[in-house]
Amino acid sequence: MSKIVVIGLPGETGLYLADLDAGTVVAFEVPANGTLASANDIRKAGGSVVKDVDFAVAIGASEAAFSGVFDG
Repeated sequence: MSKIVVIGLPGETGLYLADLDAGTVVAFEVPANGTLASANDIRKAGGSVVKDVDFAVAIGASEAAFSGVFDG
């Protein structure tokens, strides 16, 4: 299984590509066409797209995550 994840956050137009093996996150320019572009169009319209990820949570600060806070 790949350890590359494309991430988008509400309110941000851009996406990010995270390489979990390398420990890097970089800005990601979505190709103009293809299935990834179609999925990004769904996201821009307010939808969520999830594939092969079974847990994801946006948290305001790393300290909160390390202390076990899920929502706050």
